[in-house]
Amino acid sequence: MEITEEHVGTQGYSDEKQAYLRRLRRAEGQVRGIARMVEEDKYCIDILTQMAAVNKALHAVSIGLLEDHIAHCVVNAANESAETGNPAIVADKVAEATAAISRLLRS
Repeated sequence: MEITEEHVGTQGYSDEKQAYLRRLRRAEGQVRGIARMVEEDKYCIDILTQMAAVNKALHAVSIGLLEDHIAHCVVNAANESAETGNPAIVADKVAEATAAISRLLRS
C-alpha cells in the first residue's frame, strides 16, 4: 500500500500504541527464542508450540488494529460521507477493511 497524506497523522490505534508495541516486542523476543531453539536442535514439538504462541500474539495485535481501524477510520469516513453526501468515502474504507480481513484470513 502506498502511504499518502491521507494515511499520515493520528491513527485509530494511537490510544493503544504502547500496548501494541509491548506485545510486538514480546513476540519479537519469542521469535529470537525460537531461532535459538532451532540452533540448539530442540525438540520439534516444543518449537511448534512456541510458533503457535507467536502466531497467537500477532493475531491478537492484528485483531486489535482491525478493531481500531473500524472504530476510528471507518466511522470517521461514514461521518464524512454523511456530511458530504459522498458514499464513496465510506465505501473505500469498508473495502480497505475487507481487504485487510481477507489478508488476515489467508495467513
